[in-house]
Amino acid sequence: MDSGYNKLIRERAKELGFSEIGFSKAEKLTEEEERLKDWLDNGFNAGMAYMNNHFEKRLDPTELVPGAKTVISLMYNYHTELSQSDESIFKVSKYAYGRDYHKVVKNKLKKLFKYINDEIHSVSGRIFVDSAPVLEGAWARKAGLGWIGKNSLLINPKKGSYFFLSELIIDLELDYDSPISDYCGKCTKCIDACPTNAIHPDGYIVDANSCISFLTIENKEEIPSEFKNKMENYIFGCDICQEVCPWNRFSKEHNEPDFVPKKDFLDMTAKDWVELTETKFEKLFFGTPVARTKYKGLKRNIDFISE
Repeated sequence: MDSGYNKLIRERAKELGFSEIGFSKAEKLTEEEERLKDWLDNGFNAGMAYMNNHFEKRLDPTELVPGAKTVISLMYNYHTELSQSDESIFKVSKYAYGRDYHKVVKNKLKKLFKYINDEIHSVSGRIFVDSAPVLEGAWARKAGLGWIGKNSLLINPKKGSYFFLSELIIDLELDYDSPISDYCGKCTKCIDACPTNAIHPDGYIVDANSCISFLTIENKEEIPSEFKNKMENYIFGCDICQEVCPWNRFSKEHNEPDFVPKKDFLDMTAKDWVELTETKFEKLFFGTPVARTKYKGLKRNIDFISE
């Protein structure tokens, strides 16, 4: 196919704020099939029962988009040097500082999809932003955007790992990129730093049952007492394995206004967190990823660390 199509799509994606974009052939992810099956069979998906659903769709994009020819993978930066005024008490993962990324990135993908249809070629397809059964990391790796690190996150050798991943799966054939090598080498910083030992000793496998991000967000039950004093004060998500990753020395500040946190949030004190009311919760976190836990869930997390 005309490689000029790829060039035009790349240029438009950059204009929309995406940091990287790559193209891969829409075909079954045979390499990931056994790995995903083992992960599920071992119960590493913890309380995320939905991960057991749509096994074939997770591996084969043509099951999601009939006639699919191409998976376009994109990275959207959320890294920031801004931090909470008092991180010694209660911490929130930086991906949740601003407006819900699902909405921000999806709006940009819609514009990219429209551009392809209006300016390049009539296509059918779907947009995915951490939604539906799509193995985003695997597709980003296949498209050459980075490698899957020992912490299970996509790592880009020039930009680190503080990125949201998203996809356009379309029925237009394009030129395809190639995967790059894994450069984690002998480094075990993420494995050593994880306070709950959620990362397998050899890396590349994360047990959600012990992952702070799962325990504080997806987990609907009480946090098991075995994790008392091991949460590093995180009450929503966790950034530890990214903070210690040497590749994140290349991370740059994002330039997305929607991801800038509210000053009232950054200035929260320990007393403010402990005395957080539902009204204040709604004011601070409406429209952000933190709203996902609802007031009850966040209060559970705060109480677990406070007690």
